[in-house]
Amino acid sequence: MTAEPSDICGSLRLHAEGRPHQAAVYCGDVAITWSALEESTATLARWFLDQGLRPGDRVALHWSNSIEVVQLFFALFKAGVIVVTINTRLKPAEIRYVLDHSETRLCFSEPALAPLAEQAGAACSVIDHLPSLERANEHSTTMPEVSCDQPALIIYTSGTTAHPKGVVHTHRSLFHAARNAAWVSRNLEISVRLCALPVMHMAGMTNLITSVHQATPVAMLAKFDPAAALDAIERYSCSAMTCLPALTLFVVEEQARKPRNISSLRLVTAGGDAVPLALQNRFKALFGIPLVEGYGMTECNPVACNPVDEPRMGSMGRPIEGVDIRVVDSDGQDVADGETGEIAIRSPATCIGYWNDPVATVATLESGWFHTGDLASRDADGYYWFKGRKKEIIIRAGSNISPQEVEEALYKHPAVLEAGVVGIPDPIYGERVVAAIVLREGQTVDPQELRQFAQKLLADYKLPEEILFLKELPRSPVGKVHRRTLKEKLLAQTEMASENS
Repeated sequence: MTAEPSDICGSLRLHAEGRPHQAAVYCGDVAITWSALEESTATLARWFLDQGLRPGDRVALHWSNSIEVVQLFFALFKAGVIVVTINTRLKPAEIRYVLDHSETRLCFSEPALAPLAEQAGAACSVIDHLPSLERANEHSTTMPEVSCDQPALIIYTSGTTAHPKGVVHTHRSLFHAARNAAWVSRNLEISVRLCALPVMHMAGMTNLITSVHQATPVAMLAKFDPAAALDAIERYSCSAMTCLPALTLFVVEEQARKPRNISSLRLVTAGGDAVPLALQNRFKALFGIPLVEGYGMTECNPVACNPVDEPRMGSMGRPIEGVDIRVVDSDGQDVADGETGEIAIRSPATCIGYWNDPVATVATLESGWFHTGDLASRDADGYYWFKGRKKEIIIRAGSNISPQEVEEALYKHPAVLEAGVVGIPDPIYGERVVAAIVLREGQTVDPQELRQFAQKLLADYKLPEEILFLKELPRSPVGKVHRRTLKEKLLAQTEMASENS
């Protein structure tokens, strides 16, 4: 009897033996079977070692979702090399920082993206193609023993610091991330997963490794596009997908515009930011299933999810099996149910720290608990409710205001497509609440009308003192509304208006 694997490469080997001719990955009109994926990645791993790479070396991947990038990931994992992901939306200066900080030896960059990596001017070499499997097969280097506790992956996250931090995951933590995500769908029949998010980001990576863990084929989109996502669901009869809330909004809008046959869907999860209730209601009306809200982050993903059978809309749900969550005060002590505090997590899927950043590692991973910087409360039934991020809380005249709460109220207005709320410095009150609004196509609304609408839902001190209309909201490289950039944009507009007055 074959022993249960303890890392994701072990899962791949197991499925190559048990279902060799079944499809493992679809991308457009191309597919690869489990056996072909296992054999090609083993061949590439030997080639990497023959070229002089050694376990622990860093190799960067700068590539859109594709079968090629899946092969590169697993080949490097098997060789014991640490994969450094580079978001495909980064500019040369940002790419250079990642390559230099991680001391990357080699960068595989998609042909269309290779000029950006070359412009970065980093010390490593850039390769814009997958090595020939025929030539690589000539090599017979002995494969190394790769420990589950060896670093496998570094993903740089922008966060709120001046420079991105390199989150380090081991083979063990990736395996448990896949197990955590699989647990969410434990009572559902999942035939094909849709990976609509980039695997350069933790959410997309978790989609991929969960499919491998569960022996479920994964259909990959080269890049996110709401029409392409719906077309793929219809084409491959996808039964599960994960999306960010902002991107889910675009999928909902596209399905309303041009309905597809999405009857195969059994589970759609959304996380990475608060999910507006208005979006959840529209999703359920159009798709016939609830939009399942979850919680996770690059450092630990996923950790909580709304139970499919007992969802509590608006909450992050309950902890996934094997995950411990606490809500703590500034002294690290548990707060009472109903009170707001910082989320602290203990899970085998948690990263081991930040690359070349011992200070941040010690500060964040205190006594085995990962301190997230996110705020939440827990109710008496064990459901957790997201309250915002510590560094994004608006403090007006000594009162804490959650941007998400104000956004939630604004989203309820039928003319509002998107809302972003930030605190702008104020000489009297410390900060004032400012909202940026993107309206639905063909809709108009007066700022005062919006304020009056929100006044029915919010205390007066939480109301936006200024409402501005934008064509779009600034987003991070992974598609979230980037509040820091939005704040800078609104500050610049405010300063310009003052100068012109």
